[in-house]
This record gives sequence, C-alpha cells and structure tokens, in this order.
Amino acid sequence: MNEIDCADQKHIFRGELALLLVIIMNSFGVVLMLYSGSGISAISSVPYAFSEVFSFLSLGTWTYIFQAILIASLMILRKHFVIEYLLSFVVGFAFSMMLDVHKGWISILPYNIPMRIIYFCISYLLLCLGIALSNRCGLPIIPTDLFPRELSAIKNFKYSKVKISFDVICLATTALITGIGIGRIKGLGIGTVLAAFTMGKVIGIVGETLDKHFRFVTFRTAR
Repeated sequence: MNEIDCADQKHIFRGELALLLVIIMNSFGVVLMLYSGSGISAISSVPYAFSEVFSFLSLGTWTYIFQAILIASLMILRKHFVIEYLLSFVVGFAFSMMLDVHKGWISILPYNIPMRIIYFCISYLLLCLGIALSNRCGLPIIPTDLFPRELSAIKNFKYSKVKISFDVICLATTALITGIGIGRIKGLGIGTVLAAFTMGKVIGIVGETLDKHFRFVTFRTAR
C-alpha cells in the first residue's frame, strides 16, 4: 500500500515528451561539446572520426551508419528479431538529422575560453540528463543509448560499468581511425576523456533522482 501511495505522489512524465527532449538535448549536447574544443562526446566519437577521414558523408550520416552496426550487434546477441530495435532506427535517424542541424548554426555562439568551459559543462549535463531520460521513457530510443542499456541486460552487467567500457572503446577506436586516416588524433580532448570515465556514474545518479520524483508513462502504459 505504501509503495502505491508513493507512486501516486510522483509527477507524471510522458515518455513521448521525454523521447523528444532526448533527441533535441543529446544532439545539441554532442555538437556543443565538440564546439567547446574539449573534444566530442564518446557516443559520437566514432562517427566523427569517419566523417573526418571520409568527409564525403556528413557527421549525421556516419552516425546513422554507426547506429545500424550497433543495432545489428544487439540482434546477433539476442539471436532473434526485436521490433523495438528496428523502431530505434527511426529515432536514430531523427537524432542524426538534428546533429547536422545544430552543426549548421552552432558557430554563431561566442567563442572564448570562459564560454568554452561553460559550453562543456552544459553539454556534459545535457547528455547525462538525456541518456537518463532515454533509459526511462519506455519507447524505442537512440541506438547509441540503447546499446549499453541492452548489453547490460543481456549480459547481466551493471549499467554504469557497461556504459564506461563502451565509451572507452569508442574513444580508442576514434584515436585509431583518425591516427591512421589523417595522421593525428582528432576530436579527443580532456573533456572527452573526463566524460568517458565519469558519465556512467553521473547518469546513474541523475536516473535515481528522476525515479524519486517522476513516473514515466506512454500511450502503451497510460490508463
């Protein structure tokens, strides 16, 4: 009875709204972190590396290709077709398009050292909040957010550890691709490394805070 009362006291957060916010916030967070000069976020570092080496395709397009690979990997691990994974392609496509949209206007923002520090802090927090929301929205989510969540469930590993490992592998891959492709490591900075090793923990903290105050419902669960 106490658990029911507690759930009733929580604010309702529509999963559809949460997913829309995730697409906008995460795409902006990725581009803003790159613009800050501290390095690109780990979840987009691999597509960024390919866009720098093979520039005939945009960052958004390479992101969609990368997401397709992640979804295919999850299908193989599950050993059966999962409709939610397929639907996440649609969400991933919207995210990829928003990356290109934000890249188109981001240069109008002031660019100096104090503002760059602020940009990094804002982008870091936006990504942590966005990923925490995506893990709770109850709808198909961006494949780069879906992959660590599903992998942790499939292998029964703690999410924060899977998230950190996934980010570090992405960064190592980015360093390898840019190092070989253009002769120097590009896109990785102190902010990238800091985010990779801490974001998993912060996402967990943000998620726990959301769980205390909100109950997420969608068209499939609302009554």
